[in-house]
Amino acid sequence: MKIKSTFLVLGAMLLAGISHAQDGWKWPADPAQEAKAREFNAAYFDYMKAEQFVEATKPLSWLLVNAPNLNESIYIQGVTVYKGAADKTTDAAQKRVYQDSVMALYDKRGELYNNPAKWIETKAYYGYLFFKSDKAKIPAVVADFEKAVALKGTINFQFVPMYFDLVEKNYTLNQAYAPEQVLSIFDKSNKILDAAAATGKDVTDSKSTLETLLVKMKLIDCEFIETKLGPKLAADPTNEELAEQIFSYSLQYKCISTKAFLAALEFKDSKAPTFKTSQVRGMLYMSTGDFDKAGTVFEKALTLASTNKEKGETQMELAKIYARAGKKAAARTAARDAAGLDSELSSSAYGLIGDLYMSAYNDCRAGESRVKDYAIFIAAYNAFQRAGDSKGMGSARARFPSKEELFTEGFQMGSSVSTGCWVGETVALSTRD
Repeated sequence: MKIKSTFLVLGAMLLAGISHAQDGWKWPADPAQEAKAREFNAAYFDYMKAEQFVEATKPLSWLLVNAPNLNESIYIQGVTVYKGAADKTTDAAQKRVYQDSVMALYDKRGELYNNPAKWIETKAYYGYLFFKSDKAKIPAVVADFEKAVALKGTINFQFVPMYFDLVEKNYTLNQAYAPEQVLSIFDKSNKILDAAAATGKDVTDSKSTLETLLVKMKLIDCEFIETKLGPKLAADPTNEELAEQIFSYSLQYKCISTKAFLAALEFKDSKAPTFKTSQVRGMLYMSTGDFDKAGTVFEKALTLASTNKEKGETQMELAKIYARAGKKAAARTAARDAAGLDSELSSSAYGLIGDLYMSAYNDCRAGESRVKDYAIFIAAYNAFQRAGDSKGMGSARARFPSKEELFTEGFQMGSSVSTGCWVGETVALSTRD
């Protein structure tokens, strides 16, 4: 994590541009008190400019107690003073007093001026800086980050890892959330980072930090996706955010065999289909034996394919589906198309065609000529040969007609014979012996 590396830069950003001159001064009505207020106001400011922050706390403290309405500037500059004092102090107890004072300044400023949107994000940043290891104080700092998001709609993208780091600590130390709540916060945090990335910001490290923290919490596994998130989607099947969450986590944690993933994929593929969503959906249907649904989805995938490789892969899957459905001619056509679109599929395509021919004997034999009936196995042999399948070739050759059968029926070796039936191949006669 690179949270610490941003502290100095962010601190400078947050403190830059603050002017001591502010409108709306409300000096005490009593002349003596007014004189003292003016004296202490000048004193703390001079100490602050000289970076004598501990010394500056004394006159500033008097102003905060005795002239709290003096001007908003004493709260703005007061953060600089007490933060500076905390940094310079080595005594742990006193350091905590100064840090608590920073937080108290923001709270009092909100009470008097009712403008938290101006400073709540900065308060949350300092809260993280001061209290990220304090179990008791973490919830209040998390609440400040969340208030910043509620008031402003977002936070500085560099604060997002700090916020989620506190969420992890709050979950681990205080058992503050249900796992689903953490995932919701994670997704919202990533959306803030995505918005920053869209403006050209580099959020790579920030996203990596969030992923590391999420993994550290050990929230997600296949059982969680299936038993916790899946039923929620079943109860609310139009919940796009939840469907996307299940889809993303299932891929990330390799849980694509769950019913929850299939439900999320169905939602995603129905709403905004892509070649990949339709392809994966079809393969999942095939794995569960739902070949009718698989065929419909693969036919849709074919219309979404943009390359010959994608089209070839889809035709090959369709060939398998047609074969299982007994649509042998359609299976062969799809297999040939697959091989024509992608040469790398040639072996599996012609292997499938060889299997189709081997299984076609009972469908196609006429019973008038053993030689003609056995010619279908020669066609199978030729397909297996194109597939480079020596085992298939051996099985097919074992069922070729014999020399005696050729002689008895008056055929010659090498003469052409049509297999007939749906196979419709013309083959050169050969024998098994």
